[in-house]
Amino acid sequence: MDTLTVGVEEEFFLVHPATGRTVPRAEQVRTAAGLRPALASAEVQSGLLQCQLEVNTPVCRTLDEVGGHLLRLRHSLAEAADELDCRLAASGSAPFAPLGVPAVSASPRYRSMKADAAQLAAEQLICGMHVHVGVPDRATGVAVLNRLRPWIPVLVALGGNSPMWDGTDTDFASWRTVVFGRWPVSGTPPPFEDADDYERRVGALVDHGIIRDRGQLYWHARLSERFPTVEVRATDVQLRPEEAVMLAGLIRALVATAMAGERAGAPAPVPPTEFMAGAVWHAARYGLTNELHDPLTGRQAKAGDVVAALLKYTLAALREAGDERQVTSLAHRLLREGQGADRQRAALAAAGATGLVRLITGAVPAS
Repeated sequence: MDTLTVGVEEEFFLVHPATGRTVPRAEQVRTAAGLRPALASAEVQSGLLQCQLEVNTPVCRTLDEVGGHLLRLRHSLAEAADELDCRLAASGSAPFAPLGVPAVSASPRYRSMKADAAQLAAEQLICGMHVHVGVPDRATGVAVLNRLRPWIPVLVALGGNSPMWDGTDTDFASWRTVVFGRWPVSGTPPPFEDADDYERRVGALVDHGIIRDRGQLYWHARLSERFPTVEVRATDVQLRPEEAVMLAGLIRALVATAMAGERAGAPAPVPPTEFMAGAVWHAARYGLTNELHDPLTGRQAKAGDVVAALLKYTLAALREAGDERQVTSLAHRLLREGQGADRQRAALAAAGATGLVRLITGAVPAS
């Protein structure tokens, strides 16, 4: 089977270099970034708030491609931000309270979201990472979503990089997961019978005014409406681009493993929606510092053991894509050094707010 295509979207904050507070300069930075030869203007998008920007890699076939594009995009956007006296920050939540109510971007869609839920929009000070994996058709995509569901809490735990909120440690590894879960259709997607069931139920949400459009399906995984992909949105933006690469490789391997299971007719576990909600909350709360639910045994186990189970579960797909060594070594490094949330707390403890700002803006001095 051909290696599945993969693409990554990363969201970032623009912050003041000294205080770490968000600054509303997205359009200016986006314009400056578009003038740089290494960055196409279409690769940078505005976020809901004027202190947020999003970058999108091209469609990739190898993790080396993904890593190269993420480095290029981050570097170019950071340079543009520097020119406008702000910094690009890779944190799943804004660590410090903004000065005043954050301004919403000028997009009509974003203005509508503010009209619907002004306080939620103002508090959407969160940044995620979205991984798109190519699938041949929507029927396959729905089958993949069903088989991905049990592993979503593990992805949330691996990707936790948002412990701080309004200047306070939330005690969560991924506070972004909690904040994002306040929108009407969010969390882990429910199981679907097939593609027709998916279309019927999503269509009903729009037709009955529960959501304005399909872009407001804020599930941790969904079918993309723009591309022939499954889009996994379960993780915070990562401190390091190589950690984003690792997660992209794991997610692609999960999709490939799900497709193989579907072709083989293997039974797909269907954990109850309420169980999944609790497992995701637990993963967001503790990250990799406690136990996680192991989808293969149905029991709680040490986080490191569950990550090892995920690597074993996806091993054939990782090998087929040529990703085994890279993904495995990066996952083991993450377990040794701690995820982004752990390192944010360590930076804050070691050097206060200044150290935390240096960490999330990539300005930590070389050791």
